[in-house]
Amino acid sequence: MNAEASGRIVLLTASHRVAPGLLSWPAWHTLRTADRVLCAEADHPQLPYMAEAGVVVEHAAPSAQELVDACAGGRTVVVLVGGEGNQPLTDGLARLGGSGRVHMPDLELLPGSYDLPGARLLDLVQVMDRIRRECPWSSQRTHKGLAKYAIEEAYELVEAIEDGDRDELREELGDVLLQVVFHARIAQEDPEEPFAIDDVAGTIVEKLIHRHPHVFGDETAETPEDVHAHWLRTKAIEKQRDSVTDGVPLGQPGLALAAKLAGRVRTAGLDVALPEGDGIGYRLLALAVRAEQDGTDPEAALRAAARTYRDAIRAAEGHGTAADTVEE
Repeated sequence: MNAEASGRIVLLTASHRVAPGLLSWPAWHTLRTADRVLCAEADHPQLPYMAEAGVVVEHAAPSAQELVDACAGGRTVVVLVGGEGNQPLTDGLARLGGSGRVHMPDLELLPGSYDLPGARLLDLVQVMDRIRRECPWSSQRTHKGLAKYAIEEAYELVEAIEDGDRDELREELGDVLLQVVFHARIAQEDPEEPFAIDDVAGTIVEKLIHRHPHVFGDETAETPEDVHAHWLRTKAIEKQRDSVTDGVPLGQPGLALAAKLAGRVRTAGLDVALPEGDGIGYRLLALAVRAEQDGTDPEAALRAAARTYRDAIRAAEGHGTAADTVEE
């Protein structure tokens, strides 16, 4: 029996994160030209679209041997399988091929659709929706009740960045993302002003496009300074603030607050004298303003110094520094 007469088995997969029916051209071409199309799942999401396209699908779950037999005479048989494939079937085909007793058809795994970048975010939205409905704790949370977790997760993300730990960074980014999705899910239930995760994403997309006219519009920017100037101009037009201090959250850490105010003053070209006083707060304010003028984040600088201080404490206690622990 020649290679052509041995036939062809095509295992066709499709991502559940892509709308059913949105298959690639090779997938549709293979479906239309196949001798038989088989599917074990009567409720497979692609079936209505294949029926609409005139593709006849048989509801069958063939064994490996039955599938090989169906390819006799050079026929092409397509099997619709889940996104992760059909492990029992592929294992059976592998055993037949390895036995040396069966002349195997050509075997092809054809992805009918692929996950786009960001597709797993759809999984997160679905999981969060179910947790909100079914979890006794999560179903009772409110925006105010979750606020402290957003702060905690943000700090843990900063720590992961400063540590340079890639695994921790990935995990902490996920925890911060969870806060966004959780709050958006709660917001859907507001009886007067509901919004959902798509509204959140849509708002930030519009903002990013509007504030990057050098990317999405006709303006040009050759340097990071040009980009910053664009950003400030568009932001000023959007906010129409009465004071350069508008929009500065007073609840942030003190050094960060002082640096933010100093940055607003410097950007606006104002000449504002520092308040005078003998207390430690005024001295810290002066240090924070000077750091901001020098291009240093005083909050990050103090955290770095505090971490060094922590290592010194541990060394004094006999624990050694973090670096010593890694080397050991």
